[in-house]
Amino acid sequence: MQAVKEKVSSMASKAKEKMTICRARVEERAEVAAARTKEERVMAHERRKAKEARAKVELHQEKARHASNKKLAHHHNYLPHTHGHGMTTGAAGMPAPHRLAGGHAPAEAYPPAGGYPVGHNHYVV
Repeated sequence: MQAVKEKVSSMASKAKEKMTICRARVEERAEVAAARTKEERVMAHERRKAKEARAKVELHQEKARHASNKKLAHHHNYLPHTHGHGMTTGAAGMPAPHRLAGGHAPAEAYPPAGGYPVGHNHYVV
């Protein structure tokens, strides 16, 4: 999913860059039409080139940011979390039983007598 998100974001950035370049060319044409001397026309051309270069740099930076966001999305949160069967992971990553009111462990044995159901990723007892 993150690869698709990165690709769509990069495509949007590319479209933005193309619009910026197109806008710079239109502005250059307007400036050249209004220019009275050759130097003014050259300056208009130089401004367009600078705007295009700036747009390309921004595209490169946005693509790098999209790629880093994709990598960050793959990192897991290492805080304790619930596995859906009444157990939470402890500090060492091993399952720890929930405590009842008063701090006592439940009366049933831990881990369950038959082990965990097939398909659960737990250590084998």
